[in-house]
Amino acid sequence: MSLTTLDPVPALVVIDLQKGMLGVPTVDPLPEIVDRAAGLAAAFRRRDLPVVLVTVAGGAPGRTDAGSRSGPTPPPDWADLVDELDARPGDHRVVKRTWGAFHGTDLDAHLRDKGVTQVVLAGVATSSGVESTARAAYEHGYHVVLATDAMTDRNAEAHRGSIERVLPRLGETTTSADVLAMLDATR
Repeated sequence: MSLTTLDPVPALVVIDLQKGMLGVPTVDPLPEIVDRAAGLAAAFRRRDLPVVLVTVAGGAPGRTDAGSRSGPTPPPDWADLVDELDARPGDHRVVKRTWGAFHGTDLDAHLRDKGVTQVVLAGVATSSGVESTARAAYEHGYHVVLATDAMTDRNAEAHRGSIERVLPRLGETTTSADVLAMLDATR
């Protein structure tokens, strides 16, 4: 794990830390993941750096071997961000309908408009929402930083596979503490 530098304008992108995820069993305790992501968000805001809060509302329409994505109607607050993120009016909100935060959203346009060249990713699920967003960020030419202790998954094997094999090929893997230390050292 290594973080070499933070670009002049990095953005924090927090994926799917919403109330509907709180009851889902995860590899790592979700309250710890939320606390780390919230700490990153607060640090980015203190430095007037962009914070993007992503939620998922629905899914892509394609058929899969896993079966139908339909199920019971979720509660009304299912897609609301967790309170601990302390969402602010200056945060950019993205509502996605696929795994990744770039497809079919204004995320890339927003980041480019802000002069962002690097994204720091946190959230759930490591092997789907986070990994898909990391892949797209890499393909869009962003420097990608993955705060691996601020992400988790429902499946331990999938989480480990992403952390150990996929994410290091898409960016720099590090901890939230290292990102915070780099922010302190460079800002």
